[in-house]
Amino acid sequence: MVEPRVITFREAVLEALFLEMHADPNVMLIGEDVGAAGGVFKQTEGLFKTFGATRIIDTPISEPGAFGMAIGAAMAGARPVFEVMFGDFMTLCMDQLVNQAAKVRYMSNGRASVPLVLRTTMGTGANLGPQHSQGFYAWAAHVPGLKVVVPSNPADAAGLMRAAIRDDDPVLFFEDRMLYTAKGAVEADIPLVPIGKARVLREGRDITLIGIGRMAQFALDAAKRLAADGIEAEVIDPRTLVPLDQEALLQSVRKTHRAIVIDGAPRSYGVTGEIASIINEDAFDWLDAPVMRLGAADTPVPISRTLEPLWRPDAARIEKAVWTLLS
Repeated sequence: MVEPRVITFREAVLEALFLEMHADPNVMLIGEDVGAAGGVFKQTEGLFKTFGATRIIDTPISEPGAFGMAIGAAMAGARPVFEVMFGDFMTLCMDQLVNQAAKVRYMSNGRASVPLVLRTTMGTGANLGPQHSQGFYAWAAHVPGLKVVVPSNPADAAGLMRAAIRDDDPVLFFEDRMLYTAKGAVEADIPLVPIGKARVLREGRDITLIGIGRMAQFALDAAKRLAADGIEAEVIDPRTLVPLDQEALLQSVRKTHRAIVIDGAPRSYGVTGEIASIINEDAFDWLDAPVMRLGAADTPVPISRTLEPLWRPDAARIEKAVWTLLS
């Protein structure tokens, strides 16, 4: 095994793209400003120089048309990575995504498939406001035929991107842009991370904290604070929402007897409710308290520097919730 390096989330995903594009000439990148500009967050920097305009394709500002092109390319044998600059703009692709890409395998009785990755950014913390901060992974998770990936650290992001590109069905890959500069150990050969396998980030005995994406990092921070007071929290990162590693979540709850599900998107009708329901249905007899859910407020994302940090959970709120549940 090659010794890991410490690199950023952005660098890790970019390296994964380089590896897959070198390995398979059918892999291409399609999107706005992904070419010579290197991406609005420099998340595609260097790809255009290496692979050229036939594989790194800048598109007009027309997400529905460009995504339709990506679906057609995938059905014809390519493996496109289609980038949506901000996750909010997924709304412009929803007909192509939900009614075409997600259903081709089913409607063709398996004779056709759409092996593409829709890659997009999300997240609060940069004061980009209500139209440039949303994460619509709960929408996508509700659509049969789509796989949904929400990584929380550089190594998982890189390994999951490689796995997503190789998958024969459409995969949605959500990247919290506030994690782009986060650093972590990543092996030089970037081993694949299987889609549908959760990861225990920290073992504990007193309570299970299930964090979606960046919330897993906040949960880790909260767990470190709690450990100083003798509370050992187990932190689990699902990594993928569809397919969801239900057994890993249930095993943890059966050990700790309490759980909090934490999401950075609005709480109502979201991912927290689905995971809490699974725990209630399949681990009820092991619970010593109701499953608690922490999510963002059911409002548009504030652009105010004062209000935005109050909108979604953080380590302090998670720690407070743990004490509430334990009491």
